[in-house]
Amino acid sequence: MTSSLASQITRTPRVFDTTRAEDAKARATDAPPEVRALIVGAASCAPYLMALLEKESDWLMGAIADPMGAVQAEIAAARALELDDVGTALRRGKRRVALMTALADLGGAWSLEQVTGALTDFADAACDAALRAGLAPQIRRGKLPGMDMDDLADAGGMTVLAMGKMGAHELNYSSDIDLICLFDETRFEVDDYHEARMAFVKATRAMSATLSDLTGEGYVFRTDLRLRPDPAVTPVCMAMEAAERYYESLGRTWERAAYIKARPCAGDLKAGDRFIQSLRPFVWRRHLDFAAIQDAHDMRLAIREHKGLHGPITLPGHNMKLGRGGIREIEFFTQTRQLIAGGRDSDLRKRGTCDGLRVLAEKGWVPSDAAETLTDHYRAHRTVEHRLQMVRDAQTHDLPQTNEGFARLAAMMDMEVTDLRKELFERLSEVHEMTEGFFAASRAGAEAPKEAAHVFDTSVLDRWLSYPALRSERGAELFERLKPDLLARLARAAKPDEALLAFDGFLAGLPAGVQLFSLLKANPQLADLLIDIVSTSPALAAHLSRNAGVFDAVIGGDFFSEWPGEAGLTEILSTVLAAEPSYEAKLDGTRRWAREWHFRIGVHLLRGLIDADRAGKQYAHLARAVLAALWPVVTDQFATRHGPPPGRGAAILGMGSLGAGRLTATSDLDLMVIYEPAGVESSEGKRPLASRAYYARLTQAMITAMTAPMAQGKLYEIDMRLRPSGNQGPVATSLASFESYQKTEAWTWEHLALTRASVVAGPADVSADVTALCAEVLALPSAKAEVLQEVTEMRARIAAAKAPAGPWDAKIGPGRLQDIELMAQAGGLLGGKSACSIPDGIAAGLAEGVLDPGGAETLNLAYDACWRLQCAGRLLSAHPVESETLGQAGADFLARSLGCDNLAALEEKMTAIYGDADRVITAALPERQSA
Repeated sequence: MTSSLASQITRTPRVFDTTRAEDAKARATDAPPEVRALIVGAASCAPYLMALLEKESDWLMGAIADPMGAVQAEIAAARALELDDVGTALRRGKRRVALMTALADLGGAWSLEQVTGALTDFADAACDAALRAGLAPQIRRGKLPGMDMDDLADAGGMTVLAMGKMGAHELNYSSDIDLICLFDETRFEVDDYHEARMAFVKATRAMSATLSDLTGEGYVFRTDLRLRPDPAVTPVCMAMEAAERYYESLGRTWERAAYIKARPCAGDLKAGDRFIQSLRPFVWRRHLDFAAIQDAHDMRLAIREHKGLHGPITLPGHNMKLGRGGIREIEFFTQTRQLIAGGRDSDLRKRGTCDGLRVLAEKGWVPSDAAETLTDHYRAHRTVEHRLQMVRDAQTHDLPQTNEGFARLAAMMDMEVTDLRKELFERLSEVHEMTEGFFAASRAGAEAPKEAAHVFDTSVLDRWLSYPALRSERGAELFERLKPDLLARLARAAKPDEALLAFDGFLAGLPAGVQLFSLLKANPQLADLLIDIVSTSPALAAHLSRNAGVFDAVIGGDFFSEWPGEAGLTEILSTVLAAEPSYEAKLDGTRRWAREWHFRIGVHLLRGLIDADRAGKQYAHLARAVLAALWPVVTDQFATRHGPPPGRGAAILGMGSLGAGRLTATSDLDLMVIYEPAGVESSEGKRPLASRAYYARLTQAMITAMTAPMAQGKLYEIDMRLRPSGNQGPVATSLASFESYQKTEAWTWEHLALTRASVVAGPADVSADVTALCAEVLALPSAKAEVLQEVTEMRARIAAAKAPAGPWDAKIGPGRLQDIELMAQAGGLLGGKSACSIPDGIAAGLAEGVLDPGGAETLNLAYDACWRLQCAGRLLSAHPVESETLGQAGADFLARSLGCDNLAALEEKMTAIYGDADRVITAALPERQSA
């Protein structure tokens, strides 16, 4: 359903020049009264619009019945132009689009997005038509080797990128268009490259002339090609590979910001999309890029200084785009926030300013009221900008210098001059205050801290400048601003000198500092968390110094949200991996992702947001999610060489703590791989393998994927010694062999281990069969005496192999975790059920008469205490902690984990618990038989 211009008018400009008003009225006699008044008011205010009316009044009288349809028809006509009629036809189309969009804008018939969208759509069509017209002679003359006129459809691999406002679909009324022209060099043989490049350069120049040359018919768009890489020395059309190399090695922050809005608008659109996709790592950094704030601030100041716009807001001559409180302030505010977080959240990668503000507010990066206010000001600023440009079709952003000029502008906006001036000043002032506050806050960081009350060892402070993170000028400058606040926070520690040395160790291991220091400067509250971590947990601090990017997660939006669970994590990781372009990128992406979630669990445990029980489950959920999401990725990669898995596929069986769903921060993963060939002897692929070899090598590929020390480090250490026949057996076992072994050959200890097994990855049907088989094996009758005797023997072997490392070693030793787990596994095996839950296994032991009620309660309480100590200890260190190296903060955390006031009280408590549990277990088991 079409809408006439008359039905959409909501406002009308006032008459400014009565002589032009009379001339305009004579040309609009056939228009409805509302439209006639709009035309008269517009033409009386703007000589340019009067000139358009003189040339296009006949067309306009027909177009006002359906203004949007008429504009779309002009856009379609531009795309369909014959090659020999491009210049004149485009200029005629531009006049018509300019006239109609001006009237629809002035009359309030179209929104800002409709106005800028119509102008941008015509610019796209004009660029495409001009490009084809420029390429055609080159193809006819054979200057593009291997090309004929059919190749005009995709411009022979040449693409035109729209930048700036055109890229964002936000062209202003009299806008230049910023273009970058590239060609796909892979379309040509090496020997033809230079000839093809010369042809594309000539076509680009012809396109630019067609668009921007001023003739008797006017011009189409002023064209600027200077946003390309290093424009002083590079041709106007570059090879994509050369441009990509430039951005990877020399690209600057302003170029990253420019590519937020970039999009292919003409020529080979698919090639343009591929190029922009290739720049994603350059534009959208994986970490939270708070260093971009300073870069953006520096750009703002440089622009103001260069343009002489650094003075206060005085309305006459004030630049609505670049001056204080202007359009560019809002754009910089938006783009900087997008650059900070867009690498982590693709939803933030919006080209349009208003869309960008909206999503930033939705994601919590900008307060909603601030986003709404800036959006309103942005629309108002753009409206004023359009009216300034409509007067004489000048690319101006300056408010009038004279009273007459303000009277004209007020007439165009149907406002009183005093009201207009007041509103402009208020809007500009509020934008400046809001955006300047953002950049100023980033420069200053927190409020100026009080001087540290503690006098620190200057020899420690003096060596900081020699550390890698502070060797760059920018890193040192940022840290110098942070240093007073950090020292003040360190001074508040229970033992400041100890905290300083811990921080010193962290800083020494930090390979680069600009990003982390920028993050701390913009988010000073993170300094307390950093100091808490480095003072308490050397292991977590060492991890943090190597992987400072995990701090991104703390302010990334979901760090304190509800735990998503194993299924939720698997879904999240699968989505992350689907977006990675290569196998290696998927492996690195998994490491990066897992590291952030692992860090979250540790911080939550350290800060008391979760207890040890929940932490153990969360660490297990994370590991199982990694296995579940990565197993199909590894399988698909392996299949590219050797074909899909023969038969029904393979499942990964988690053993030990992984199978039981309870891990610590440093746990290895105990695994088995069980496959079901279903009678298929070999795979079908480029390099087929026998089924047994296929699954063995697939398992090795999975182990490599988990353990390889790639750019982002390792994922987990893998232990497969619990598989049938241990290290002597194949790394992957068929389901039939696994069944036969478990039912006829397995040792009692292997059945004990099976009580804590559960499938963590693999096809649903194979997983179900493995789960059912495990249950079937556990249900087989077990001799009580034999099982308990095996537990006695295992206790003795463990005691002979390894003694407890001290009172804080909660895992190895009589009455400790492993000892209690063995008793629970024995109860589970005798009861024919799983012992993944230790209380369930202990309950089964009670039911089977192995334990009495008092003994069962003692073991449950002991296991809970031992687990809390083990979970806390492994957060502090990868090895059993030692009192001498704990430090005050670590000691406090360890004691607090079990509700004790200090380490002495904790040691007394744990010694008693170990002894009580040992007595219960020893009493329940038979004595060891002599050899």
